[in-house]
Amino acid sequence: MSSQVPASSEATNSGSPPLLVLVRDLLFSSRIRSAAKLRGVDIVLLREPAKLADHAGRRLIVDLNQNGALDAAAAWKLRTGGAVTGFVSHVDRATIGRARSLGIDAVLPRSVFVERLEQILRGDVESSG
Repeated sequence: MSSQVPASSEATNSGSPPLLVLVRDLLFSSRIRSAAKLRGVDIVLLREPAKLADHAGRRLIVDLNQNGALDAAAAWKLRTGGAVTGFVSHVDRATIGRARSLGIDAVLPRSVFVERLEQILRGDVESSG
């Protein structure tokens, strides 16, 4: 199984780099892909944290509960200077604290991420939780 899903072919903002999405969970990746397609946002969906090192970009959405994703996202942010929005289980206080200490720009509980997905796709997000 491939660890990378091609960028949306429906994108309207082809002049800018795609939004990177590091999510293994099929429900969340499907939800993000559908919302991005509706809004004309070009995405590259990655399933494996190691693949993130191969991609540049200005923004990243990441499931912080995925094994290896937090470290990969922090390294990507240091390398690219891009903005990172992470979502996490609201009860995982250790991951929330570690993500903030590693400089993840926005750390959101999963429920807040779902509520604000449209804003996040536009790049308009603030940390919560």
